[in-house]
Amino acid sequence: MQNHNSNNLVQITNLYKAFSNKIALDNINLTIPKKGGIIALLGHNGAGKTTLINCLLGLCRSDSGQIEIFNSKPSSQHVKTRIGAMLQDTDLPDLLTTREHLTLFASYYPNSRSVKELISSYELSDFADKLYKNLSGGQKRRVQMAIALIGKGELLFLDEPTNGLDSSARRLLWTKVKQLADKGKTILLSTHYLEEADALAERVIVLHQGKIIADAPTPEIRKKLTGSIIRCISRLNHSELSSLATVRSVQQSGRFVNLHCLNPVKAMHSLLALDPGISELSISKPGLEEVLENLSKQQTVL
Repeated sequence: MQNHNSNNLVQITNLYKAFSNKIALDNINLTIPKKGGIIALLGHNGAGKTTLINCLLGLCRSDSGQIEIFNSKPSSQHVKTRIGAMLQDTDLPDLLTTREHLTLFASYYPNSRSVKELISSYELSDFADKLYKNLSGGQKRRVQMAIALIGKGELLFLDEPTNGLDSSARRLLWTKVKQLADKGKTILLSTHYLEEADALAERVIVLHQGKIIADAPTPEIRKKLTGSIIRCISRLNHSELSSLATVRSVQQSGRFVNLHCLNPVKAMHSLLALDPGISELSISKPGLEEVLENLSKQQTVL
C-alpha cells in the first residue's frame, strides 16, 4: 500500500480491472505529483490506457484497489469541478451549435473560462454557430478539446486527443497543451504515437497488457529508441543473427527478421559477410512495437 501524500494530485494503489476473462489493468500503482506538466500514457490499442482514464474519471469502477484525486474519490463533486476530460470515444447532442455546447458546459463550473475567448483561442469561429451534427470529425475533436478546458481544470485527461485531426489541427492542439502545462496545469495525455509523447511530455508511462512496464522521464524512454531496425530475409539462424556486430535483439516476423542494432552500418557489414544473399532489405528507426517488445522482455521496470 502506498503512503498517503497530500503533495500528489493522483494516487493509485493496486488498481485491478477485468472485463469477462480479459485483464485490463493488472494491479497498477501510480502517483502524479502537483508540480504540473505533461505526462504521456503510451501503449498500443488495448493496452489499458482508456480503462485507466475511465477509472480515474469515475466512469468505470475498478474490481479492487484505490484511487485518490485531490485526496478524494474520483466520483466526488470536489474532483469533478477541478478536472477536465477529452475522451477518445465521445459525442455530443447533434442539435446544439458549437457555441451552445460551450455555453452549456460553462454553466456546470463555478469559475469557467469565457466562451468567446475559447472560440477565438481554438479557432472555432468558422463553425461556432453550426449544428454539431454538421461538423467534420476534426472540428468535433476541437470542440471537445475546448469543452475539456472550459472549467479551468487543474488536472486534464486527454485520451487520444489528436485522433481524426489533420496536421494543422494537431499542431494547434500540441501548442495549446504546451501552453497549459506552462501555466501549471497537469495533463495526462494518452496516445499510441511515439512522436506525440516525445514532442510533448517530460514523463512517459508505458502500459502493456494492463501493466506499467516503464515509468520514467522522457529522455530515459528515448534511450530505448536508439539505433535502427534492419528488416530482411536471411538464411542465418537466430544465434548467428544475435551475434552480429551491435545487434541488441532479433525478432522473427514471418519470413522476415527484424534486427535492432545500435550501428546499422557495422551490423550490415557483419550481416553481408555471413549472408551475402539477403533480400528485401530495409532500415528504419525503432517504433513503438520494438520498444514495447524490448521493454516487455526485461525483468526490471524503468
